[in-house]
Amino acid sequence: MIYTCTMNPAIDMYVEVDELKANTVNRTNDEDYQANGKGINVSIMLKKFGIDSTALGFIAGFTGKYIKDSLSEINIQSDFVYCDGTTRINVFLNAESEYKIVNQGPYINLPEQEEILSKIKAIPSGSTLIVSGSLPRGVPESIIVDISRICQENDVKFVLDTSANSLLDTLKHEPYLLKPNEEELADLYNEADSLSEQKIIKYGKDLLNKGAQQVIVSRGDEGSIYFSEEHLLKTTAPQGTVVNTACSGDAMLSAFMAKRSQNETIENALSYASAVGASTAFSRGLSDLKDIATLQKEIKVYQIKEEIK
Repeated sequence: MIYTCTMNPAIDMYVEVDELKANTVNRTNDEDYQANGKGINVSIMLKKFGIDSTALGFIAGFTGKYIKDSLSEINIQSDFVYCDGTTRINVFLNAESEYKIVNQGPYINLPEQEEILSKIKAIPSGSTLIVSGSLPRGVPESIIVDISRICQENDVKFVLDTSANSLLDTLKHEPYLLKPNEEELADLYNEADSLSEQKIIKYGKDLLNKGAQQVIVSRGDEGSIYFSEEHLLKTTAPQGTVVNTACSGDAMLSAFMAKRSQNETIENALSYASAVGASTAFSRGLSDLKDIATLQKEIKVYQIKEEIK
């Protein structure tokens, strides 16, 4: 069974205007509202692949109820911790450029944090837990390390996609898969500038050497690089018009996990995941999967000829 955990979920509101003007009423051409949050996105995409999951995390207020109801409508099971306040609403606005307005969300108290850890401790052995997204107010980064320890002790595969620096502290618990993007990887290693491919390889291998079983570094239109003990692979990305990049990494991760759970090869899983991530970036929300076969034809996966040390 696969579980996802979204500490700071959201409703994402997508709006489109011809031009964003100051000090005037900007009327939209299009709008959409979606239950969101990185782990929730993974659960939604897994459902599209025919794979069931249970969504965990914190929700609050009428917006939290909207998220729970939205998942229930598509037959995704959830086991959220209820909190005071209101689950956040984020705004993604497309005009002459893409604008992202991301709110803080509710404050999470200690009893609620302890409750989510109790739910994670109850996940059956042999399951997979995907923890994805940012941490809400009140929740320390150390909770990520606590979760990684619980997963190791209970024989649960731990998958992590977060910008939290505590990612490095989970390595001693041998996470099954880490999926930083290029910018997050740079932050982890205190790099102020964009990373060269050589530095991505250097730092990806360092994550492996310190305990990670697999690493995928997503690079937007540059594709991705995959690391494991047996493989060092580079994946190209298809070309297209980017509409919204907010969910593409989540879609990519869910597609990779889905294909690997169906015993696809690493190469095929990476190719498919790259297509699903790109399709999502070319869409207003998560991909409907209709263009995956076409996009996948543009993608190449090849071995980087360098020994992993």
